[in-house]
Order: sequence, then structure tokens, then C-alpha cells
Amino acid sequence: MADPLPERTWHLLRRTSTATITTRLLARGLRGALLQGPRPLHPVDSPMVGEAFTLRCIPAREDLDVLSVFQDYDHPQRRAVEAVPAGQVLVIDSRGQRRAASLGHILATRLQVRGVAGVVTDGAVRDAAGFAELAMPAFAAGISASTNLVQHHAVDLQVPIGCGEVAVYPGDVLIGDADGVACLPRHLAAEVAEEAAEQEHLEEFVLSEVTAGRPLRGTYPPDEATRARYREWARHHPPRS
Repeated sequence: MADPLPERTWHLLRRTSTATITTRLLARGLRGALLQGPRPLHPVDSPMVGEAFTLRCIPAREDLDVLSVFQDYDHPQRRAVEAVPAGQVLVIDSRGQRRAASLGHILATRLQVRGVAGVVTDGAVRDAAGFAELAMPAFAAGISASTNLVQHHAVDLQVPIGCGEVAVYPGDVLIGDADGVACLPRHLAAEVAEEAAEQEHLEEFVLSEVTAGRPLRGTYPPDEATRARYREWARHHPPRS
């Protein structure tokens, strides 16, 4: 098992946007951090942040994926819902297929009750009205009334998966907000969190400059004169604790 990330890292990431995370990863040459497809199913008041707990699905097959399999409480989909530790994010590899749901409102409610930080699928969910009432963040690529057995066969837990065309490894950090979901490789989390906090503090100042009427040239990106004003501003406006 990987060593726990510092509490400061979690604190900083909870204040960071996916836009900033993807920019900091781009600075390291990582261009594919943003999951393609998953969008928030209800307004996101604060970022979803948590370690990835993965579930992999393959295409369903008619002789295997019949309704009676749900009589088995150890069905991999149900086992995943009961196994995700509190504070982590269930990430489902649905291969980008949206004809059937990856899960429904009852299973999502169970995740919420268990204290899971969120659920992400590059497929669909069903019971859309119920998802809209959840307090837990939920991200999906679509809505479908059909149960997962129509298209998905859940096979593996806690293995590397692809979700939204992004490689997600168990323990990677998922950050989700109104712009989507980003995957932050675990070994980069602490340093990226520090850099992201610095970037967002600088951008808070830059936004105030643009709002006050300054032109983009010299302001965004900031030249040395703007950075000097920022340093003076930062003396009286420390980052939020």
C-alpha cells in the first residue's frame, strides 16, 4: 500500500480547480489528464477530491449477464460499492459506452452513506432525478435507463483502468469540479498541489488587475512589473488558510 499523502496536500487540492491541475501537469509534459466525457450530474459546490478506487468493465455477453446475477451479493459491481473506503472515489471504466448505465441511484446512495468522496464513470448512469438530489459528487458521460447488464460486465477491482481515455491507477488522485474530472498521478500530488496553490494565488491578483481595466499585455501572463505589484499585494493578501 502507498504511503498516505500529507494532510496539507489534501487541504490544498480541495481548494484547487481542474483547470489549474491540468495546467500544472501540462508544464510537466502530461497532456492527457482530463477525463473525456464525464460531466457533473448536479452543481458542484466544492471540488471532489479523493484517491481512485477502480472498477473495470468489459462488454456484456447475453449468456452471462442476466438479471439473476444480481442475486449474488458478491457480484463485482456490488462488491465495489461496499469496498470503496470512505473518502475515496469510485472510478468506473465503462469503455466510453453509454447505451446502458454503469450504476443507478440506489448504489450511488449507498456510496454516499458510506462516506465515499464521489463516483466517476465514462459511461452513463440511470435514475437521473435521484442523482440530481445526491449530496455526493457524481460525474458521468450520459444518462441511460438500461441497467448495466445490457452493455457492461464488471470484472476487476483495484486494477489500472482507462476512464475517459485517461489511464487511472488505484491511488491516483481524482479532482472533479464544474469543468470535469482530472487524474493527478499519485507520485506528483504533493508537489503539484503546492504549485497549484501558488498559481491560483497569482491568478487571483491577475484577475483583480484585469477587472480594474489593465490590458492583457504585461498582465496575463504577468511581466516583471506585474509580478512586482503581485508581491506587494501578496504581503497584504496571504493565501486562504
